[in-house]
Amino acid sequence: MPLLAVCFLGFLLIVAFICISIYNGFVKGRQAVRNGWAQIDVQLKRRHDLIPNLLNTVKGYAAHEKETLENVVSARSRATAAGTPTESIKAEGELTQALGRLLAVSEAYPELKANSNFLQLQTELASTEDRIAFSRQAYNDDVTRYNTSTEVFPNVILAGMFGFKGEPLFEAGAAEKAAPQVQF
Repeated sequence: MPLLAVCFLGFLLIVAFICISIYNGFVKGRQAVRNGWAQIDVQLKRRHDLIPNLLNTVKGYAAHEKETLENVVSARSRATAAGTPTESIKAEGELTQALGRLLAVSEAYPELKANSNFLQLQTELASTEDRIAFSRQAYNDDVTRYNTSTEVFPNVILAGMFGFKGEPLFEAGAAEKAAPQVQF
């Protein structure tokens, strides 16, 4: 009987070790996702800070493009007010579309396109967009690893018991998926 008790105790310890290991993996994965989102958030803040300067530069040259300017301001407000990653992902997609329209409008103003301040802001915005894309890719990699770990067996059982849920991917919006229009 003592041998059976020792075997049972050993089995329980192995199961406990496996459960602890899986739980710790969930915590590490969730922290990686949170860190990835924080990195995106830093780049989004940089983007949000550039937009008022860009708008002020464009206003001087394209004052009658009021609706386009207002759409950018409105989209930026929604993006900065977003509270959750899901809300932020949606709002950032709308902001990307509005910025795309603003930059397209700028093509009609040769004086604006030649303005050094506008060119510098456009370059900084492009650089920021590249950083956002890189951060988004890293975030999506972390989310995919984390979501997979919460969905595979036997992890799915423990994930449900401890309340670990999947996180949203930061996917490209409709404007980013659309093919660019080239006109001659």
